[in-house]
Amino acid sequence: MIDHHPNFNQYRIRTAQLADIPEILAIFADEVEAGRMLPRSEEIMRANIQDWRVAYLDNVIIGCVSLVFFTPQLCEIRSLAVAESYRQNGLGKKLVQAAVDLAEERGAVNVLTLTRAPYLFEQFGFERDDIRNFHQKVQQDCQLCPFLTCCDEVALLLKIKESVQ
Repeated sequence: MIDHHPNFNQYRIRTAQLADIPEILAIFADEVEAGRMLPRSEEIMRANIQDWRVAYLDNVIIGCVSLVFFTPQLCEIRSLAVAESYRQNGLGKKLVQAAVDLAEERGAVNVLTLTRAPYLFEQFGFERDDIRNFHQKVQQDCQLCPFLTCCDEVALLLKIKESVQ
């Protein structure tokens, strides 16, 4: 559904703030309930709020994304969500770009994502990979995931720069 909000192109992306957490949680509540996203705790969000980016329009949050570092060189883009009435407008791409920019600013070498929408990330140069190649991710997140034995997400990796040996 495309929202023809007259001001849609006036949205902005910024670092999330603690006061944004309820709106962020609301954006992906339906996705969590439908089993398409894993829940995020308010406590973990508070502790890592600097790693979240939000898109907002008229002081209302309409999208979000987060970056999680497993090592100084490897991070993951996750919790990408856009409010339903603002989907299909390219906002997801802008949020992915904001996360890639943040990873680059922080010196990441590789950016991982697990997704059911690989085509979105492949547009940025992400390439398909095997999640088993990322033991930090598997140990930290996958072991606790209720979808561990029936995961339908595709692992993709973006090499921001070649690692120095």
